[in-house]
Amino acid sequence: MASPDWDPSTWRTKPIKQAPSYPDPSKLTSAVSELARMPPIVHPNEIQRLKAHLRDVAAGKAFLLQGGDCAELFDYCEQGAIESKIKLLLQMSLVLIWGSNKRIVRIGRMAGQYAKPRSSPTEVVDGREIPSFRGDILNGFHVDERELDPQRLVKAYHYSAATLNYIRSSISSGIADLHRPLDWGLGHVRDPALKEKYSAIATSIQQTLRFLQVINSRQTGLESVEFFTSHEGLLLEYEQALTRLLEKPAAPTHPESSGSASPVADAPPTTTGPQREYYDTSAHFIWIGDRTRQIDHAHVEFFRGIANPIGVKVGPTTPIDDLLALLRTLNPDREPGKITLITRYGAKRVRDLLPQHIRAVEGSEYHRCVVWQCDPMHGNTVSTPAGIKTRRFNDIYAELQDTLRIHKEEGSYLGGVHLELTGDAVTECLGGSECLAEDDLSTNYTSFCDPRLNEKQALELAFLVADHLSHEGKTT
Repeated sequence: MASPDWDPSTWRTKPIKQAPSYPDPSKLTSAVSELARMPPIVHPNEIQRLKAHLRDVAAGKAFLLQGGDCAELFDYCEQGAIESKIKLLLQMSLVLIWGSNKRIVRIGRMAGQYAKPRSSPTEVVDGREIPSFRGDILNGFHVDERELDPQRLVKAYHYSAATLNYIRSSISSGIADLHRPLDWGLGHVRDPALKEKYSAIATSIQQTLRFLQVINSRQTGLESVEFFTSHEGLLLEYEQALTRLLEKPAAPTHPESSGSASPVADAPPTTTGPQREYYDTSAHFIWIGDRTRQIDHAHVEFFRGIANPIGVKVGPTTPIDDLLALLRTLNPDREPGKITLITRYGAKRVRDLLPQHIRAVEGSEYHRCVVWQCDPMHGNTVSTPAGIKTRRFNDIYAELQDTLRIHKEEGSYLGGVHLELTGDAVTECLGGSECLAEDDLSTNYTSFCDPRLNEKQALELAFLVADHLSHEGKTT
């Protein structure tokens, strides 16, 4: 229930990081007012369903797969791009079901991931210092579109709504029907032993689906899946404008007579007051980034009052005391699954840092309350000698593999993975079974922000994780 000292605007009384400074505040006011009149993008009932699923993840009964673009562009709001990501996440989830023997909760970094924090407000392009590109919701990538435009907030709403509308219609039309044949082409895998292992997993999955279809000609529950959306809650003007109060009527309680189980007939019912909860209806799940999780700042103030499930990025600069303070601020009632801790250390530092954070949380009153999720992408970004940002597939997998092992050693449960990926054949991350080298990056490097796994690398990562989980399950 919403705190009595909180409303969607109290964040404005706090210091804030990564806040845009619009040149014309009156245009910002106009855009925000327009957003506040618009219907929700997602419904609070859908948010509540996701919360129930994440309670199962926190309890070790399900596994969370979250993935999508680093920074969505408005141009990605088209049929092919949306379908390719849905199909990739579906295919990855089937592999993870095989390995974990658990239900998979699917969340896309889609339909709203239009803002990106930046380390510097400006950058040098062709010898000119210009404002940094901060995502389509704020400004454009082209040098003549770098001025902040508040009308882009409204555009982001419409592109988010259109993307989610097509996701829903695609799923309801059968794109997620697991009985349909899927493309398990593994021609890119150069290692014969690895290809044989992946092929065995894919064959096992296909045989299981065919068996389920044969023994039950009626619907098996495999015709559709639930799919949720997420983004970093960076622009609080946008998030506030789409926050809605859901007020549930109070349920009457009847006083009971002494020594009797029946209500007193002439006693009036009593109530505890209406249930008031605020939901950020811009997405089902939003997270606080590594740059904006200061305990006494605006983002934490806003997040502490909304009923959505919340993610918090946890990295090398996260003190243990801050981690517990964040949990106590954001989830004072210790609601299981309310908070997802998204760890992102880098392959070289995860062994030193993750055990401390696990012991602090699981040794506190938040034991078994949080969802632990590994983001093996952000701590492993490097630059080539030519200055191209990239990530090495081996580093990504190494951090994920170490994270799985550490959680097992500490007696906790890694509940999910958080990946930057695309369903397109991009060449942005090095390695994988395609053996992409530095010279290959220029072939199809299309990200305007951070490098993403392509569809083959993402599916390969799912195979590796599933194989790990499968062997782990056999030894426990």
